[in-house]
Amino acid sequence: MKKIIQRVAIVSVVLVVIGTTACSQTRKPLVPLALEGEVKSQATLLTEQGTQAYQAKQFEEAKRYFEQAVAAEPQSGQAHYNYALALNALGDSEVARQHFIAAADLAPGDKVIWDSPALSPYGNPENKNKAKLQPHTPRQSSFGSMPSGGGF
Repeated sequence: MKKIIQRVAIVSVVLVVIGTTACSQTRKPLVPLALEGEVKSQATLLTEQGTQAYQAKQFEEAKRYFEQAVAAEPQSGQAHYNYALALNALGDSEVARQHFIAAADLAPGDKVIWDSPALSPYGNPENKNKAKLQPHTPRQSSFGSMPSGGGF
C-alpha cells in the first residue's frame, strides 16, 4: 500500500512539472522588439524609450514613442508590432489589429511576430483583405421550436 502511495505521489509531481512547463512555454510575455536592419538612430532611440515606458506599464507614453518610431521607420515590422502592443494594452484593439497585420506583412520571416500571442487573436494576416470576422452567433436549434409539453 505504501508503494502505491509513493508511486501516485511521484506521478503527481511529474504531471505538475510537465503541466507547469507546458503552460509557461505556451504563454510568451508580450515584450516590444528591437528594430532590425538599417534603421535611423532616431527610430532606435524612440523604440528604446517606448520599451522602457511599456515595461513600466506606462502604455500611453509607450504608445507615443512607438508611434513616432513608426513614423520614422514606416517599413519596420518591429516598429508596427511595438506600436500595436501599446495600442492593445490601452484597449484600442481595432487600430492594434491593423498594426499587428502590418507588422506581419512587413516582417514575413519574423517568427516572433508571426507566432506572437498578441497577433493570434486576429487570425491569419494573409486574410486581411477579407471582411472583418463577426462573432459567432449560434443558429436557432430545431429543439427550440418544439411545442411546449412535447416531452420524450
